[in-house]
Amino acid sequence: MRFGLIGTGPWADKVHGPALARLDGVDLVGLWGRSPERASMLASKLGVPAYPDVDALIADVEAVAFAVPPGVQAELAARAARAGRHLLLEKPVATDPDRARSLRDAVDGSGVSSVVFFTDRFIGSQQAWFAEVQRTGGWRGGWLRWFSALHTDGNPFGASQWRQEQGALWDIGPHAVSTLSAALGPIESVRASGGPADLVILTFAHAGGATSTATLSVFAPPAAAGFDAAVWGDAGVLPMPPRPEGALHDAFGEAVRELVAAAASGAPHPLGIDFGVQVVELLADAAGQLADGC
Repeated sequence: MRFGLIGTGPWADKVHGPALARLDGVDLVGLWGRSPERASMLASKLGVPAYPDVDALIADVEAVAFAVPPGVQAELAARAARAGRHLLLEKPVATDPDRARSLRDAVDGSGVSSVVFFTDRFIGSQQAWFAEVQRTGGWRGGWLRWFSALHTDGNPFGASQWRQEQGALWDIGPHAVSTLSAALGPIESVRASGGPADLVILTFAHAGGATSTATLSVFAPPAAAGFDAAVWGDAGVLPMPPRPEGALHDAFGEAVRELVAAAASGAPHPLGIDFGVQVVELLADAAGQLADGC
C-alpha cells in the first residue's frame, strides 16, 4: 500500500517515518510538514520527496499516517478521508468532540478504514497481558499511574506546544482510556479531579461493574517519573509489564499492517475512528469537570 506521512516532529522522525520506510508491502511515497525546512530534512533522511502541497501528497497515496498535533490532524485527516484515503491516526484524534465527530463523518461517508495508534495495544507483550486479563476474569478494578517530566532538558517532546498547553489529560489520558478499557471493559462514565500543574485523577466506571483510576501528569518531578498499571480482583493483582526497549517501531509497524488488513477486508478496526471519538468525548467530559472545579 502506498503511504504518505504528514508531520515532521519527534514521532515522525523517530517512529512513523523509519517504520514506514522499512515495512514490507508498504511504499512510503513522501511526506509533508508545516515547516518546509523540517520536511526537507526528514525527507532526505528517509530517502523520499518532501511535498510542498499536502493535497498533492494525498492525491499520490492510498493511505496517510499522521504525526501532527490533534488540532491539525482532525482537519487534514478529514480531507484525506474525503479523498478516499485510509487513515493511520495519532491519539487523540482531536481535542474537540465536534471536530472528532466531523472526522468520523468523513470516514464513514467515504468508506475508508482507520486505525488510531494507541501504542500499547500494538505491543506484543502488552497484548499478551490483555489476553491474560481476559482469560482470568473476576477483576474488580484497576489503576494506571503515568508521570513524565516534559519540562526536563533533552525531552524530545518538550517543544511540543500542544502538550505544554493541554497537559496530561489529552497527552496521556487517551492511553489510560485505551489500556483500562481493554483490560476491564468499556468505560461508561468518568469523574475527574485536578491538582497542581496538570495533575489529573480520573475515576472510570466500566460497563461490567469494575472501577479504575488513572493518575496522570506530564510535569511531574523527574525523580517521580514512571509508569505502572495493574488490575485487581479474585485472582489477586496482575501488573501490566513495562514496555520493552525498542518496541515502538514494531508497534507502529503492527498498526500499519492492521490498517492494511482492515482496508482489504472492509471490516472496521476495533481501534478505529469510532473508538477514537469515544475517547475524545470521555476526556472532554473530564475537561469540563476540571474547568467547573468538580
